[in-house]
Amino acid sequence: MDFVVRDLEKGDFRKGFPEILSQLTTVGNVSLESFTARFEEINLSPDYKTVVIEDSEKQRIIATATLLIERKFIRGCGKAGHIEDVVVDQTYRGKCLGQRVIEALLEAAREAGCYKVILDCAEANAAFYEKCGLTRKEIQMVKYF
Repeated sequence: MDFVVRDLEKGDFRKGFPEILSQLTTVGNVSLESFTARFEEINLSPDYKTVVIEDSEKQRIIATATLLIERKFIRGCGKAGHIEDVVVDQTYRGKCLGQRVIEALLEAAREAGCYKVILDCAEANAAFYEKCGLTRKEIQMVKYF
């Protein structure tokens, strides 16, 4: 199978990017126009990177994850990476694609000078992320609005 790991592109809307995210969480109504506006907004930031895996044969996005880089005052004005929105299409799971997007973002965080990378996940997914080299630390708290 011909899978390509690369940065998110504008044309990925038509290649199923919103649909892959809907396997992770509620996406809501995202039009091509709103996707394009958000893509252009985040594409201007050096602190935001979304990678995808495309099945080149089918021209479909089959996996994605995002790295956000937080600029800190601690650690000598260091940077911390946050990995978010990790998902692999359910029909492609078990092919190490999740590991490939995580590895791509860990390398991007290293290249950006991050001193750590944080990832929140469900307990059921912890073993997968441990295989990717992450370790458990403390707990997560959240408040939705």
